[in-house]
Amino acid sequence: MLNENIKLRINNLRGKIGIYYKDLTTEESLIVGNCDRFECASLIKLPVLIYVLKKIHEKQISPDDRITLEEKHKVPSCGALTHMHPGLEVTVKDLYSLMMVLSDNTATNMLIEKFGMENINDLMAKMGFKETKINRLLFDEEKKQKGIQNYFSIMEIGKMLEEIYFKEMISQEMSEEILDIMKELQRNYIMGYYFQEEIQIAHNTDEDTNFLHDVGIVLGERPFILCLASNDIDPRKAETVMRDITLMCYKNSINE
Repeated sequence: MLNENIKLRINNLRGKIGIYYKDLTTEESLIVGNCDRFECASLIKLPVLIYVLKKIHEKQISPDDRITLEEKHKVPSCGALTHMHPGLEVTVKDLYSLMMVLSDNTATNMLIEKFGMENINDLMAKMGFKETKINRLLFDEEKKQKGIQNYFSIMEIGKMLEEIYFKEMISQEMSEEILDIMKELQRNYIMGYYFQEEIQIAHNTDEDTNFLHDVGIVLGERPFILCLASNDIDPRKAETVMRDITLMCYKNSINE
């Protein structure tokens, strides 16, 4: 029934659509739509976070290591660092916290430049996430004009979230840190729309002129993973559809 209801709800939404759902109690799962791999921007932040925390876990870096903000690092849109003065010293933990909580694009680029795009991609591939890949920094307009984009797979992100929930991502401690920081995301206008502060959602939201994504874990009585993704769409129309699908999935989890 849930599968059919979601199909009906996305029926008039034109573009590339992918919905992945998994009940973490019953293991019921489904995938609906016409695509698994999507162009993205902010969705690369979860792989970056996983990479950094793995290096911290392995004692190769410290969360207190400092990086200096330079004018060249600053990029537009979400976050706080683009408004800060050059020369500001921030810790690795400052950067990954800003990246996830405020979706700070400058913080994201600073971490990618510090630790290496290929290193992050190599780790993702070794962990089995080969379709989720960072190919350029955020707001790298030169590469964007050449058609170079970042991508993620809803099935792979769903697997990442499952490992995080069951405390199998890196370690129990690091899984708990990832989950806690994802709960603090300040952009709650899609998956969190109907729930306000009643139910915690650990998630990562991503929006641009032609795509909209929200992926995460809805931590209700029966927690479930939900990955909502769309390319080549009208984000405003997709936003309403994704809110409704989140509510459908929640009702499904409490009615069974």
